[in-house]
Amino acid sequence: MNNSIRTRTVSGLAVLVLTMSFAAFLYNPSEGAAASAPAPLLGSASGFAALAGTAVTCTNSTVTGNVGVWPGTAVTETGCPVTGTVQAGNGVAKQAYLDFISAYNNLAPLNNTCDSTHTLAGTLNGLYLSPGVYCVDAVAKAGTLTLDAANDPNAFWIFLVNGALTGTNFNVVMLNGGQPCNVDWWARDAATLTTSNFLGTILAGAAITVTGGTFHGDALATAAVTLTGTSITACQAVSSNGNGNGNGNGNGKCNQGVGNGPENCDPGNSNNHNPSNDELGGTPGQPGRKR
Repeated sequence: MNNSIRTRTVSGLAVLVLTMSFAAFLYNPSEGAAASAPAPLLGSASGFAALAGTAVTCTNSTVTGNVGVWPGTAVTETGCPVTGTVQAGNGVAKQAYLDFISAYNNLAPLNNTCDSTHTLAGTLNGLYLSPGVYCVDAVAKAGTLTLDAANDPNAFWIFLVNGALTGTNFNVVMLNGGQPCNVDWWARDAATLTTSNFLGTILAGAAITVTGGTFHGDALATAAVTLTGTSITACQAVSSNGNGNGNGNGNGKCNQGVGNGPENCDPGNSNNHNPSNDELGGTPGQPGRKR
């Protein structure tokens, strides 16, 4: 993969903006930013509010979306209603986890191009960022970060955290028509959010811990996911862009074939957003949907 590096200044800070010959990204070289860049496909991991490699522990929280763990099997719910399906150590969880790992690995090489000169440093408080790919240091985040979509519903942000993503009283705000789930936070290590109101999907190379506050996105971790006194809403659980993604950024997928079981997702324009072939009773050779 060939990368070219451009820099720009946001509130006096140098920002790394990567333009790449990578099919999953669409960049505008004249702007040096990913004005409409979709994230690497999350596949079946999309819509998992919490997806872990070892265990999910949820205490006094609410979860809107699916919960999954693989290769681990432990899901502990204490005062934790889940609006979705719990997948523990089964084939569904395995495929979702493998899709997450694929997306994580696709983003990892970008982090190798980040250096101290081209990295957003500090808490990110008070910054207004247009769509793009940003390198971020591992300093604890606090205050308010504002993402301005400039009325582009397909605007996308990718944040590459070279270390652990941590935030206390850290709020992420979206302006001018942006989609909260069009934000990805890739963290080399763990992610820990405390009393924060967070937007975006976290792809963490270790554990994710969320205490208090709110979380609008998917929490995807190679280790454990721990939720305490928080409210988390998965991307696919709250929005759909009519093409089966469920989150507006290409993260989801909906298999329209028969004989594959229900997909529990919006199949897009086929059959006017009715359920998929299997969900309409189709069998191989006799699709259930109608034109």
